[in-house]
Amino acid sequence: MRVDLRLIAEMITPGARVLDIGCGDGALLEYLALAKGADARGIEIDMAEATRAVAAGLAVIHGDADNDLAFYPDAAFDFVILSRTLQAVEKPREVLRQMLRIGQHAIVSFPNFGHWAVRWQLAWTGRMPMTNTWNRGWYETPNIHPCTIRDFFELCERDGFVVEEWLAADDDGLKSPWRRSAWLANLFGEQALFKLRRK
Repeated sequence: MRVDLRLIAEMITPGARVLDIGCGDGALLEYLALAKGADARGIEIDMAEATRAVAAGLAVIHGDADNDLAFYPDAAFDFVILSRTLQAVEKPREVLRQMLRIGQHAIVSFPNFGHWAVRWQLAWTGRMPMTNTWNRGWYETPNIHPCTIRDFFELCERDGFVVEEWLAADDDGLKSPWRRSAWLANLFGEQALFKLRRK
C-alpha cells in the first residue's frame, strides 16, 4: 500500500464503518476489512479501477466525490477517507462538508504544495515543479486545487472543522518531527494527513 494509506489505516478503529472516496483498486479497503474487521466500502471515478476492486470482491461503486456524496444519509459511516484526491476535486469545501455530514470523522491526505523542493523548483526554474509526489506535467495532471498544510489549517478554521490529529510525512512514510509547528511541517513535509470532525 501507498505510504499515506498505511498511515490512514493506523487511524481507523477496529470494526468501523468506512467509506473510501477515490479508493482506486481497493487496496486500503481490503486491508481494513481483513486487518481491522471494518465494514469498508468505496467510490472510484475510474471505471477500470472500480471494476478491478469489484472483481476482487470489494464493495466499490463507480462515482465521484463532487456529485455522489449527497446521496448518502447523515452519519452513515464512522470514517470517510479522501486520500490524495482533495486537490483533484472541483469543489473541495463542499466535499469536506459532505464527508463530515455522512461520517463522524473525515481523514484527508494530500501532497503538500508548500514543500521546500516544490518552492525551490518553482522559484529556480520558473516552471511547475516535478517531484515524486507531484509527478505529472501541468498539462496532464488531475490536480486543480493544490494546497499547502497551512492553507488546509486555515480552511478548517474558516469552515469550523475540528482537527483531531494531523501529521506531515515524507514519501517513505517517515513522520516529520515538526508536529508542534505547522510552519516547519509546511516547509519540510511532502504530504499531509488530517483527521477531522464537526464542532
